[in-house]
Amino acid sequence: MQGACMSILCVCICVSVFLRSAISQPHTESDTYTECTDGYHWDPQTEHCKDINECETIPDACKGEMKCFNHYGGYLCLPRSASVIPAPEPPITPTEAFNPCPVGYEPQGDSCVDVDECERDEHDCQPSQQCINTLGAFTCQCPDGYRKVGTECIDIDECRYRYCQHRCVNVPGSFSCQCEPGFQLAGNNRSCIDVNECEMGAPCSQRCYNTYGTFLCRCDQGYELGPDGFACNDIDECSYSSYLCQFQCVNEPGKFSCVCPEGYQLLGTRMCQDINECETGEHQCTEAQTCVNIHGRYQCVDNNRCQDPYVQVSENRCVCPVNKPACRELPFSIVHRYMSITSERSVPSDIFQIQATSVSAGAYNTFRIRSGDENGDFYIRQINNISAMLVLARAVSGPREYTLDLEMVSVNPLVSYQGNYQTSSALRLSIYVGPYTF
Repeated sequence: MQGACMSILCVCICVSVFLRSAISQPHTESDTYTECTDGYHWDPQTEHCKDINECETIPDACKGEMKCFNHYGGYLCLPRSASVIPAPEPPITPTEAFNPCPVGYEPQGDSCVDVDECERDEHDCQPSQQCINTLGAFTCQCPDGYRKVGTECIDIDECRYRYCQHRCVNVPGSFSCQCEPGFQLAGNNRSCIDVNECEMGAPCSQRCYNTYGTFLCRCDQGYELGPDGFACNDIDECSYSSYLCQFQCVNEPGKFSCVCPEGYQLLGTRMCQDINECETGEHQCTEAQTCVNIHGRYQCVDNNRCQDPYVQVSENRCVCPVNKPACRELPFSIVHRYMSITSERSVPSDIFQIQATSVSAGAYNTFRIRSGDENGDFYIRQINNISAMLVLARAVSGPREYTLDLEMVSVNPLVSYQGNYQTSSALRLSIYVGPYTF
């Protein structure tokens, strides 16, 4: 019992000493707290620690292409393309009453319950962030496309991860994919698929061929692609060569055609052929005339072309009777023949062969041009005793007409009355030179 009293007495003495000490301690004013952690400085007006803006106080805080972003208690160096949502200044809260519960909790009866800072708006999340309550605290969640660095939300550059097949365009909080010309975005908004421009109204004037990422314009035969790569321009084939047509080339859209002069018809697609009006009946000759076809036209000649003192003995043959004195110096007979040649014929050129129809035994024959070749355009080349060749000596141009008397002189020494017996016959050859080289 005495021991217990002594224990109680000790407690009482201790309490008395504490009270005496507390009462005897002189009253002094509490000292003002002016020290802040790194990154803050004391603001005497608000009597709180205020963040230091290092981006303004530190020269060249970030080097190179990096940009300085201030945040509470420090700063960040980020690429200039980065998008940052600034955080608001922390609110200055008045001194709260003593809370016996841990931070983030409040007393409720005899227990502590979690404080929903998000519901009470007692958080420092940025306006763009979402406040999520947790036991004893809360978290600030950034929007999609951003990542949190400290208290800041920094844009995620999705283009760094090569999400797009062709081109990626980063935008704050997101990105978009773009395709090169000739492609369009697929349904997944990332891949690019070829566009068939030919089915979408490509500006080709004639033919369109789709290729990967583009298209090609092509032209039909007879056209060529213009400088713009779309239009097809007609090719003037006639301007490329003068040998496409024998006479005249006519250009047409996408092609050309050949035409022939009057009196000719097209042979195939390029050559010209003389129309034989005498065979087709396209002539105006009378019954007393004979139609002679020549290059490009026709000629009507009289059926009887014998002139006095000659008389007609058969078709195209005239004879000069020996009993007529005027016939003594003339060829005994004249045979009429007709032929046509083209202009600018190459020379020398064999054009007509003379052939004796009857020859007396022992006769010696010579051939000559009796008349009609005043300019020397022709000559005779004798082949043998009974034939000779008329040769064109110089190139001639038409239209032009020659009438040559080709004479065969026969000398027969076996038949002699007064010296050698000499007779002659002539072939009157009408030569028509056409106006063209064909």
